Amino acid sequence: MMADHDDPCNELETSYCMNGGTCLKIPFIDTLTCVCSENYKGSRCELYQLLITAHDAGETGLIAAVVTMVLLILFVFTVVIYYTCKVWKAKPKNQQKNSEQQYWRVEPRE
Repeated sequence: MMADHDDPCNELETSYCMNGGTCLKIPFIDTLTCVCSENYKGSRCELYQLLITAHDAGETGLIAAVVTMVLLILFVFTVVIYYTCKVWKAKPKNQQKNSEQQYWRVEPRE
């Protein structure tokens, strides 16, 4: 079993920690430290912490990667459609009509 290396702070020192943090005195280096309550961090528990768990950051990264990939695929798809339409409109009108007529012209047998 490990020995405790800290002592509770006296009444005058308890106000050292902010936002509900617990004050502890480390005797061998003669300094005060704080054990912060949930959602707070910093040497005196003075900073509010928005993201609490590390796995939230991992989920956020995964979501960002998926959204980026979807946007990239949509961008590529849009570019392909744009150039396909541009090439189709660039064909001369008589070529388009001839190609249509070749498929739909039916001549009777004799």
